[in-house]
Amino acid sequence: MKNALRLALATSAAAMIPILTGAMGSVDPSTAKELDTFMEVFDRVRADYVDKVDDKVLIRGAVDGMLAALDPHSGYEAGTDYANLRAQTDGEYGGLGLTVTMEDGAVKVITPAEDTPGARAGIKSGDYITHLNGQFIVGGTLDEAVDQMRGKPGTTIMLTLVRPGRDKPFDVTLTREIIKLRPVKWEVKGDVGYININAFSRDTGGAVRAALMGVDKALGHQPAGYVVDLRENPGGLLDEAVAVSDAFLDKGNIVSQRGRDPRQNESWDAAPGDFAHGLPVVVLVDAGSASAAEIVAGALRDNRRAIVMGERSFGKGSVQTVAPLSENTALRLTTARYYTPSGKSIQEGGIEPDIIVPQLTDPDYKDRPRIREADLRKHLLNQAKVDNSVLESDAKADPRFAATPEQLKAKGIDDFQLDYALKTVARLATTTPTRVAARK
Repeated sequence: MKNALRLALATSAAAMIPILTGAMGSVDPSTAKELDTFMEVFDRVRADYVDKVDDKVLIRGAVDGMLAALDPHSGYEAGTDYANLRAQTDGEYGGLGLTVTMEDGAVKVITPAEDTPGARAGIKSGDYITHLNGQFIVGGTLDEAVDQMRGKPGTTIMLTLVRPGRDKPFDVTLTREIIKLRPVKWEVKGDVGYININAFSRDTGGAVRAALMGVDKALGHQPAGYVVDLRENPGGLLDEAVAVSDAFLDKGNIVSQRGRDPRQNESWDAAPGDFAHGLPVVVLVDAGSASAAEIVAGALRDNRRAIVMGERSFGKGSVQTVAPLSENTALRLTTARYYTPSGKSIQEGGIEPDIIVPQLTDPDYKDRPRIREADLRKHLLNQAKVDNSVLESDAKADPRFAATPEQLKAKGIDDFQLDYALKTVARLATTTPTRVAARK
């Protein structure tokens, strides 16, 4: 089947006619009639459209239209799109470090990658990009916008942004650079190991294990515990999410996936041994924590290995399989839903923190909208209805979270969620049960 699909995409439109005709004999009559309609429209466009259109353009449009009828994460990757997909899973790509989507003809920022031009310029999740170098881009395609934002490292581009909650648009000028994602960064804060995971690219699991050992070496002894920061982490490779979870677990299920075909169902369990010594762990998440990041948060929370803190996560609970079709094309198709160890699908609903902690040091945190999976058009539905409207609209003031950004800054706190997590680990350290043996 894979070879047949590759052949169909590689041949010309004229050559596809007998292929489609032959395939129609294996489908039900109603589908065959729809395929007849498709070929009739195709022939009419080729013959009568005001300008001559390349057959490849028509076929690509038909493929894109078919996949657009599915969910936001399925698509056909070709040329630069496929190169970008491969580069991001390898952990290096060129650009501004922005993950973007299209909404009602406008380019919307999902998340800026940490320590990239976009993040350093203060671009935030939920911002809309309306102009590039003064040129209005609303109504164009996402590919066109991305192509304009990419370019030679060292060159500049001006973005005009609209941020909900602000009265007027504003401009930011960014300098393009090669984005080399360090998926894992770590440091010691007091007596706590801080591990920041900003992507799940190749060998993120190995980098986390190295970070855990690095914390021990830096301190000369085991820390009080760890804060694992998954905020603004858009996800990545499923295998790396499993490897990261396994680094903190001595036993138990990590994640399972279930597709339409039972033969696609799989489950992943932890191997014996815990690189984190059974010490207290706090996992930080927010609305930008998606996919693989949610797998890790769900696995550690459901196995009672960590406290999840922050804001409700993005809610992308689907698995995409990337099937190469040729040297520079691939089909990215949603093939399954994944489930946390408790059997819960996080699709749409996301991971609810054990302790909700707002980012008080962000002056816009109350007014800035959070983009989540449920906000995307044609998103995959959860099999159980999820309604977070009551939680999201709870306006009761919590005395723990009454400080203003100015008051926190005066105390030297520039990241309230992280500060709260570090203090929580320090408190937990006094009540930690017997530690398990670490894997060597």
